[in-house]
Amino acid sequence: MAYINLTEGLPGIRALFDFRPETAEPLCRLGDVLLHQPNSLSRADRELIATYVSSLNDCYYCQTSHGAIAAYHLNGNEDLVSQVKSDLGNAPVSAKLKALLLIAGKVQRGGKQVTAEDVENARRLGASDLEIHDTVLIAAAFCMYNRYVDGLGTWAPKDLESYKERAAVVAEGGYNRIPSDIQARTGTSAG
Repeated sequence: MAYINLTEGLPGIRALFDFRPETAEPLCRLGDVLLHQPNSLSRADRELIATYVSSLNDCYYCQTSHGAIAAYHLNGNEDLVSQVKSDLGNAPVSAKLKALLLIAGKVQRGGKQVTAEDVENARRLGASDLEIHDTVLIAAAFCMYNRYVDGLGTWAPKDLESYKERAAVVAEGGYNRIPSDIQARTGTSAG
């Protein structure tokens, strides 16, 4: 049960967006820029970064929802998503993505954990300054999103199919909107 009075049946951040649409709007826009809009990092890679950080933060809702979106972009490869979360060193992802995920993991522990050597290693493996920047910002943003979701005790469904269904909607439509079920009740639009 959530720590504040949230709409029953809405999970995770969706319940918080419903509670405070004014803050939902900029959070959705940030998520859309970082995870959905065109970028040299694939949508799958960016969702894997969000999933990895959420996993490190033990945020069930975010790691499961973004893991489902990553898997959607990876043609349903849920095993890869699981391996990135549990065994990054042996996960079959590019060396560049591993370097970026290692940076994201350090951001999750604290921004000052990232070193010039970490950044140089990512560059050496082909990461651009924009990709390094966006990795750090995705990691930092997901620390905020995870703490927002868990800090208010939101509900997270255990039914994995519900995450897969929602993943297709978000993967295709992006984040630059308050979910339609919330728009209908509040009369708001985020974009």
